[in-house]
Amino acid sequence: MRDGLLEKRSSGLLQLWKKKRCVLTEDGLRLHDCKGSGGGDAPSSALSSKAKELRFERMATVDCVEYKRGLVYFTVVMATGKEIDFRCPQEGTAWNAEIALALVRYKNLLAVQTGRNRHLSKANLGSTGEDEEL
Repeated sequence: MRDGLLEKRSSGLLQLWKKKRCVLTEDGLRLHDCKGSGGGDAPSSALSSKAKELRFERMATVDCVEYKRGLVYFTVVMATGKEIDFRCPQEGTAWNAEIALALVRYKNLLAVQTGRNRHLSKANLGSTGEDEEL
């Protein structure tokens, strides 16, 4: 769906910002470490083979958007309550909006599937075969 660079705040004591190559998919956000600090801003920068995946099924919301000094700061809140902070340049891809829209799309699809399954199970339960002729 989308591919580019974001900065993620580390959860360590110093809370440093680390560049991540991000791939937004239908299932979530995949974060790859960018190898080398002087790799430039191109999305084709070298990637680590290991990726961390933030799946939509475990995400609650995207919020806390703030615009400061040409950067957009936002937070992805997981279902567990864990908050993951990101930032990206204001110009270009509005990652916060892209992630939020993809999350809404995922949750809507899940709601439709749940409703369809509920409807199908009620239809199957209603047909017990007792009132059918043999």
